[in-house]
Amino acid sequence: MELRDIEIFLTLAAELHFGRTAERLHVTPARISQAIKKQERQIGALLFDRTSRTVRLTPVGEQLRDDLRPLYAGLMDSMRRAKLAARGKTARLRIGMMPVNTHDLRPYWATFRTHHPYCELQLRHAAFVDPFGVLRRGEADLLVTWLPVEEPDLTVGPALFADPRLLAVAADHELAGRSAVSVEDIAHFRHSGARPVPAYWEDGFVPFQTPRGYPIERGPLVTNMDELLSLVSISEIVNVLPAHSARYFSRPDITWLPITDLRALTFGLVWRTEAENDLIRAFARVVTDLGTLPTRL
Repeated sequence: MELRDIEIFLTLAAELHFGRTAERLHVTPARISQAIKKQERQIGALLFDRTSRTVRLTPVGEQLRDDLRPLYAGLMDSMRRAKLAARGKTARLRIGMMPVNTHDLRPYWATFRTHHPYCELQLRHAAFVDPFGVLRRGEADLLVTWLPVEEPDLTVGPALFADPRLLAVAADHELAGRSAVSVEDIAHFRHSGARPVPAYWEDGFVPFQTPRGYPIERGPLVTNMDELLSLVSISEIVNVLPAHSARYFSRPDITWLPITDLRALTFGLVWRTEAENDLIRAFARVVTDLGTLPTRL
């Protein structure tokens, strides 16, 4: 079995969905199907039970997954260490970024790199769909996200910054002429939805109801900022976002309004408790030593 076929099998075993597997691996669903059929011919047994609605591992598939997973992880880790050594690095720290203001946070990155020149610091975007999956799948060592985070397997570290919240509306929306809005105003319009995310975490970003008890209706589910802003621009939704979004996503068809009665949104470090190591602790110390950075409006 070739390395790419192993990757396809293990990804499908995790996703149990041909479309999502193809999206993660940047190939077509047909390519996934072909690879699995080839593996099943070589092994002489079905690896997945597939219907029009579900995909699940067979007992043979489960055994193969359990046998291949540590071998594949070890091989990938060996290749990663070799690549780092070729660049004069001996370690790597991967940070997933839920906010988009990576440039504003450069004092943290620069300080860590100065203190740990042997370590490659990687910064990557982290989607707000399945927000903690990057930590649990081992795709990131640290996550910068809004708080609170109340997951039993995750540790919450120091805060990096706090951002006021703004309401994004279409430039021709009925609210666009206002100088500011309240949470009660938001309840009159649909907001975006996102699944799967913990309810308390979603409520921490946009409350499910106003102080007066009016529900803030969720509308279409979105998976990324481009999709979200497109829906805002045509007045299908309005959306609460941290203030730095107005600078990083400035568009002529969107107006940004201050929200008078929502406190600032705090963004902090989160990591998987069992995966904590010296580099994670070292970066957390950098954040603690520098303190929260001032808000830029």
